[in-house]
Parts: sequence; C-alpha cells; structure tokens
Amino acid sequence: MANTDSVKVRVLSLNCWGIRYLSKHCPQRYAMIGDMLCKEEHDIVLLQEVWSEKDYLSLKKKLACSHPHSHYFKSGVIGSGLAIFSIHRIHDTFLFRYSLNGYPYMAHHGDWFGGKAVGMAVLNIGSLTANVYVTHLHAEYCRDKDSYLPHRVVQAWELQQFIRHTSAGADMVILGGDLNMHPQDLGNRLLRSYTGLQDAYLESAKFDGCEDGMTLIADNPFINKKELCPFEKGIRIDYILFKGSTKTDIYCDYMSTTKGSVPNHPFPYSDHEALTAGLRLETHTQTRSDRQPKIKDSAAGKLAALVDIVTEARTEVKVGLHCAEGMRYTATRTGVMGLALLVLELAIAAVPWLALGTEQPFPRTSFYLLAALCFAILLTTFLLYIFYTMELKALQGAEDQMRLAVGSLQEKLRGFPLAQPHNAPRRPPEGHEPSALTPEE
Repeated sequence: MANTDSVKVRVLSLNCWGIRYLSKHCPQRYAMIGDMLCKEEHDIVLLQEVWSEKDYLSLKKKLACSHPHSHYFKSGVIGSGLAIFSIHRIHDTFLFRYSLNGYPYMAHHGDWFGGKAVGMAVLNIGSLTANVYVTHLHAEYCRDKDSYLPHRVVQAWELQQFIRHTSAGADMVILGGDLNMHPQDLGNRLLRSYTGLQDAYLESAKFDGCEDGMTLIADNPFINKKELCPFEKGIRIDYILFKGSTKTDIYCDYMSTTKGSVPNHPFPYSDHEALTAGLRLETHTQTRSDRQPKIKDSAAGKLAALVDIVTEARTEVKVGLHCAEGMRYTATRTGVMGLALLVLELAIAAVPWLALGTEQPFPRTSFYLLAALCFAILLTTFLLYIFYTMELKALQGAEDQMRLAVGSLQEKLRGFPLAQPHNAPRRPPEGHEPSALTPEE
C-alpha cells in the first residue's frame, strides 16, 4: 500500500458586493472583511465583486502580513471584480473573459459593464501544484423569465472548457465563486459533470452554517426578500468546488458559512454569505490502481448522463440563438424604417432646389430635430445589429462545440457494452453492432 502525506488547506470564498458609492456601508464592510481575514488566516481567499482597485489595494495593504501574495484580475469597463489572496506564492496567473455577458442597454443590471471572467492562479502548496480558479457568472434576475439563461449556460460551458484545458498538469483544482446557479441548474450540472469537480458542501464531513448551505438568505438586512421569491428562506448560489488527481486525493473535513449577522457589528460582511472549506490533501508516493475497476464500472453511466446534460445545454443555446436572430431582425427592420424616414426628409429638403422660389414646407427647427432623430435611429440600430451579430457568432460557436462534444461522447459510449460482468473483457470500440445513440447533426 502506498504511503501518504497529508496537507490541510483552508479556502474562503466571498462575494463582497463592493460597488463604490452604491453598495451600502462599503468602506466599513471592507474594513470588517480585512479584519476577519487577518484573524482567520485562511490559506487561500477568493473574492468577487471587488469592483474598485482602490479597495483591492487597501485589502492588500491590510493583509500584507497574513496573505503576502495576491493578484487582482482586470477586465471590462469597471473590472472583473475578481481577486485572490494567498499565503502560498502565486507563480502564474491568467484571465479568460466570457464571450457572452448580458446586454449593454440593460444598464440597470450592469453585468455587461463588469467584464465577467474566470481568473486562474497557479500555486505551489508544498510539493504539489494547485490550479486555483475564481469566477463570477451572470446574475439571474427573474427565474420565471430568465432572458440571460443562454448566456449563463455558455459561460458555464466556457468555464468547464477553461478548467479542463488548463489543469491537466495540476495535482489539484480549486474553484470558488458566485456561480449564480442553484445546485441542480443546468449550468451547474454541466460544469461539475464535465470537470469532475466536487461540491464542498455536499462532500463535507461536518457543516456549520445556514440551512441547506444557503449563501443568499432572507435574514440578511441587505437582501430584498422579493428578489428571493419563490424561495422564502434563501438560495445557494456561491460554491467552493475541488478535484484531486491520480496522485492526490482531496477530502473536505468541514465547511461553514456566515449566518447574516456579524458579532459586535451592526451589519454583515456582504449581501452574500462567506464560505469556508477545510480541505485535506493526501498525496501518494505512487499512483494507486485499486480504484480503477470501480471507475470503469461507472464510466458508461457517467458518459450517458453527460450526453444528456450537453444535449440539454445545446437545446438552451438554440433557444438563445432564436431570440438573438429575432432581435437582430427587429434592429434591422427599425434601421430600414429610420433610413426611409431620412430619405423622405432629404427629398422634402430638395424641394426648394428643384422648384426655384418655393419655400421650405417645414419649419427649420422641426426639420433639424427630425434629422437628428433619424441619425440617432440609424446609429443605434447599427450598433445593435453589430452586437446581436456578435452574440449570434458566440452562440453558434458554443452550439457547434457542444455538437462535436455530444458526438465524441457518444463515440466513446459505443466502446461500452450495455451490460457486462464485473471482470468481463471489454468489447473493442470498432465493433459493428448498431448503436441506439447517434450524434445529432
């Protein structure tokens, strides 16, 4: 039996709700967060919605002794809001910005202006290489009529791709952030099934926190209870996910969340609750093979479930494609109407030139205002046409990738017989038996 070495890592994730001049008690709450982080001494801290770089620099100065290594990910108009603090040296970082992130004309939601992305940091924890990811996906503003669902599904798809393609050489993977998805939502299932990431709340041996691990609770004074409907008590949308490797096993010994109020303070750290996970890393001196039979037995079932999830995601992306095509058509039609109105106005303006001595039939002020309106319509519809075309390209690209993924997964499924004894030899993939699963076109 292989010898094992054990290392413990404490990870915290928190959406700070740090919109300067808009979020309530923002400076005071950042001071509270800094004090808490200095006291608790987490190994890795993953923060979201740190929208102001000044607030990040303030935290960096305050945590210089407890967390000497940090990085702030810059993106979009007002930044990504993502930051990492660590007691371990950060050797490399990378930021991937999602291709879809809401609509610029939905300014009151603001997601488009914050460049939603996933930030990666490569750390060395002892002799192990850890890929640590922090992210913040698009918010869900109305569960019944969620117009942003295709965007969030594409973000989850790009997130799992980014993690899979960048973590191949890592001994462990840790992801923390505000996913804005319920545990059984499509994007969440897609992310966890494709990457193999485990949910710290579901895997923890001991839990202390809000009921059902909720991270957006009705008892938080910053929360508008109407926004939680139909979930009266709250929802769980913030996560810490983790995964080991062939030589490293990861266990979650405990997990905790804040419970709204903070002792000796009049308000909580944020409108979201902070998550803390106590992870235990067990490193093996040689690769273990005793788990392989069990893995082989469950592989076919996992592949079949993954095919269903990707197919469901592809369907949702197609819905988004249909909506984007309709919006682009509306923008085009409105632009044509604006152009026709401008041509008509130019024709009226040409009347005095064609008929000498004829006066302008419209007042000059009204004429100029109408011309300005026509140009405004043309400019707006032109910009919207470009935006919707870009959205269509991104959705089409994601749908194409999902189609290829479904085909590849179904090709792998052909190598698994429908039923076989535990130690029966595996049939070769190139068998000519017809399969009930055929890739979608």
